[in-house]
Amino acid sequence: MVTTPEKIQNPTNSASPSQDRVAVLLMGYGEVESYEDFANYNEQALNLLTAKFAPVPTWIYPPLAKLLAVFDLHEWSHQHGNFISPHNAIFESQRAGIEKNLQIKWGDRIKVFKAFNFCAPHLPEQVLTQIKSEGFDKLLIYPLLVVDSIFTSGIAVEQVNKALVKLADKTENWVKGQRYIPSFYNEPDYIDLMAKMVEEEIANDLAVAHLPSQIGIVLTNHGCPHKAKGFTSGIDESQTLYELVRERLINRFPLISVGWLNHDTPLIDWTQPDATTAAKNLIELGATSIIFMPIGFATENHETLLDVEHIIEGLRRKHPEVTYRQMPCVNDRPEFLQMAAEWANLYIEELLSENALAVNPSLAIAQAKSTHSHSHNGEHGHSHDHHHHDHHHHHHH
Repeated sequence: MVTTPEKIQNPTNSASPSQDRVAVLLMGYGEVESYEDFANYNEQALNLLTAKFAPVPTWIYPPLAKLLAVFDLHEWSHQHGNFISPHNAIFESQRAGIEKNLQIKWGDRIKVFKAFNFCAPHLPEQVLTQIKSEGFDKLLIYPLLVVDSIFTSGIAVEQVNKALVKLADKTENWVKGQRYIPSFYNEPDYIDLMAKMVEEEIANDLAVAHLPSQIGIVLTNHGCPHKAKGFTSGIDESQTLYELVRERLINRFPLISVGWLNHDTPLIDWTQPDATTAAKNLIELGATSIIFMPIGFATENHETLLDVEHIIEGLRRKHPEVTYRQMPCVNDRPEFLQMAAEWANLYIEELLSENALAVNPSLAIAQAKSTHSHSHNGEHGHSHDHHHHDHHHHHHH
């Protein structure tokens, strides 16, 4: 490896130059592309997702997954001419673009790996095994998800932790540094891009036939169950995201509503209004055209494609006089890939400049056993305050 000038000026930086490399673990859902994988995909998704909010016993997962596969098969193949999800291909394009942008700044000191929550051969454990074998020892966990919730970034962390336990060496953990980017719902660049995409669509297409006050804008978010067993449900960040985008548009286009893309599961109380209701409400207020703009999704998937298509078909039957437009997600737009890389720069810089962590996994058990010695000393006063302050500060990031 060629020594870089920084290494020469600062030879005490680390024992061996090869250590100073960061693996960026870009995480997404992954979506099945072939029907045979449906039941398997559903079972994994049910295990991880449903367990967080639905009172379902685990023995029910395999039969329920097969049942859901039948519904999915019906929706994907009969209703939509053998739909093949473009999700994984777009995600790969996002990975490559983000890596290209990061390598302009960091060279081969970083590499971007993709992991899918539910799709082999890119499950977190498989990808972390590869990262370890390639000699990376610092990790930036980066779910490419707009909003942080237990169903998105929370699952990512859960899966990474499970994998790291399996990959740990007995007395020394191979991971020497970690950072995490939970979401980007409030990043000004992302908010601006959302508004810009809507404005462009209106200027290029709808403005000739509709007054600004007749253009209904449904900003679609990922539906959230109201109860998530005390975990982060994603509702707060999704709501904030909606309000930030709405603020950019409302003075020019008065008819704006959030539309939640819910999975209509029985017994679960979902966020309202759903996207259909939102569109109907705007039509009632005089909208002669409706734009569905996905803001809570960065990568196209069956929800943004099929579900919205389905919603538009239903609305068209009732209101054939209205014009409907379905907008794409940001997907691999160059300006999005540039900003997504930019959001990672700060943490890569921190990881490259900080000293390596030395974590001995076998001490965790010893610590858990010796509970009493620490719990009463110095845990109150200063350190509690400090944590509280940190947390508060981060929130206004």
